Amino acid sequence: MKDDGEIEDELPSEEEEAAEAEQELQPDLPYDPLVEPWNDAASASIAAYRLSQRQEGEALRPSAAPPYTAQPYPRDDQLRELRRRLREGTVVVPRRRGIWSINAWELVETLLLAVLIFFAIGGIPGRDGGTIQNFKVEGASMEPSLDSGEYLIVNKLTYAEIDLSIFDWLPFFDSGDNPVHHLWDVPSRGDVIVFRSPPDLERGVKRDFIKRIIGVPGDTVEIDRDAGTVKLNGEVIEESYIQGKTTCSSSCGPWVVPERAYFVMGDNRQNSSDSRQGWFVPEENIIGKALITYWKDGSPALDLAPNHKVSITSEAAAEE
Repeated sequence: MKDDGEIEDELPSEEEEAAEAEQELQPDLPYDPLVEPWNDAASASIAAYRLSQRQEGEALRPSAAPPYTAQPYPRDDQLRELRRRLREGTVVVPRRRGIWSINAWELVETLLLAVLIFFAIGGIPGRDGGTIQNFKVEGASMEPSLDSGEYLIVNKLTYAEIDLSIFDWLPFFDSGDNPVHHLWDVPSRGDVIVFRSPPDLERGVKRDFIKRIIGVPGDTVEIDRDAGTVKLNGEVIEESYIQGKTTCSSSCGPWVVPERAYFVMGDNRQNSSDSRQGWFVPEENIIGKALITYWKDGSPALDLAPNHKVSITSEAAAEE
């Protein structure tokens, strides 16, 4: 106590000063990241939340996929063989099968069927409607060679002609007195032909007939009424393809065949309207020569047309 009666403050001791100095050096937050965790309440809640999220993520993580098992190669043996040949240096790459490598017979059948259908429709465009054309036999005049209802194909190019007079303008060329010539073949005895009906038989209706050529230009044809045979240039002809005996009505000949005309008869001699009635077939009326037959008795039947060579009986006997 001072003399004036005031109370004097008590000075702190050295120990108290040292404690105060040490307290001032300590941080406000007692946290050491290397020694102890953060003890703040908010920070602790954040850490707990992140830890819970990590645990939930681990729980939702998909399990590991099962090990992959390689499936066997469908052509493993071929692959091994190719590898072996590759190592040996003799690899031959197999060629891909061509699109045209199909059965040849199937191709032929398909083409034949297509051609027959095409012919049935009307033939190939050309002179008089086609170069080849189908026809249907109507009537019994050509039996037994061709039956009624039978279909055949006629070749219109067989007797094709060319007029050489069109080349008369060329120097040193003369077509001659007979400039018309056949390109392939001429109508011959025994040929089965399809022709347009002569004017005398049309009667307002044009029809196509089918008969067999018996006489060519220059021939003399007559019929032996008693024997029922045909004489050509005075000789009896051998006809193995006819049905019945050859008869004649008003006239039995002889008939002389004019130029560019033909004497025709049906094979069914007792049931045929033909040149025995006094008419001939002009060459310009001939449509074509019978080539093949393809339909008979309601079903396909492919065969050659019944063209036969007309032979003289004496010549046939001499050959035998």
